[in-house]
Amino acid sequence: MRYIIRVKGHLDPFWQEWFEHLSITHESGGITRLSGPIPDRAALYGILLKMCDLGLTLLSLEAHEAAEAPE
Repeated sequence: MRYIIRVKGHLDPFWQEWFEHLSITHESGGITRLSGPIPDRAALYGILLKMCDLGLTLLSLEAHEAAEAPE
């Protein structure tokens, strides 16, 4: 499953490894988008707990089915 998580503020790219190597992108309006595959719910909850530990404000969480490779 691929996820897009948006948080308030611009998160330093230094944190990318700590967040399971999710891509960190700064958006306008002081928003950071973290995106990429997360293998299961346990990993997702772990990432959300890390965000909580950093005091980040969660703005949105989107889940998308991974695109299947054409045969």
